[in-house]
Amino acid sequence: MSCSTPKKVPENVENIKEENVSNNNQKKEVNMSLAKVGAKAPDFTTTAYFNGDFMDFKLSNYLGSWVMLCFYPADFTFVWPTELAAVASKKDEFEKLGVKVFPISCDTQFVHKIWDETELSKMVDGDHYPYPLLTDPKGEIGRMYGVYDEDLGLNIRGRFFIDPDGVIQAVEVLAPPVGRNVSEAIRQLQAFQYVRKAAGAEACPAGWEPGKKTLKPGPDLVGKVWEVWKVGE
Repeated sequence: MSCSTPKKVPENVENIKEENVSNNNQKKEVNMSLAKVGAKAPDFTTTAYFNGDFMDFKLSNYLGSWVMLCFYPADFTFVWPTELAAVASKKDEFEKLGVKVFPISCDTQFVHKIWDETELSKMVDGDHYPYPLLTDPKGEIGRMYGVYDEDLGLNIRGRFFIDPDGVIQAVEVLAPPVGRNVSEAIRQLQAFQYVRKAAGAEACPAGWEPGKKTLKPGPDLVGKVWEVWKVGE
């Protein structure tokens, strides 16, 4: 039995030219039609590497919890280990919010293991990275979520917030060279949890943080937001 040659990760994966990402005159690099805000998150099963071992993973097993699903291009790249380390540094805050964090790339569990042992574990507290690293070697999950780049053969950087009902509440997709702000992710999750608890009676304005003013949507507020909210409040 022969083994196929694995696809080489492009050396410039985090230096993609802008025209290859957003040129509307060329074919679209990704398809964002499958996973939509307000729709059920596509379920999937895969293999993960976690705490020195391999494990089976099924997204729907985490119904009832908030989930942050983070796609990224590849292990042993440059921006992503900084994001992973930043997420790990906020582990206590994610746990306080009851948020399950699942990074996922097209690497296999074996590559995840080596990456954790040689790099990630040196960037976080403890012997191993504290969250399961999911695998998507054929890009099938990335295609479901609209973040798989057919030309690169990799998932681009995409983050999905999934609520306890399995509904996608937020999607953020970035070109590979730019990392995300983990503190902003936590702020957004706090806001989504707040409005969920309020059951539609309140909304969170720009920059909202716990303890700040919220808005109460209704006929009386139409055209009068300026009276009840100011930038920085």
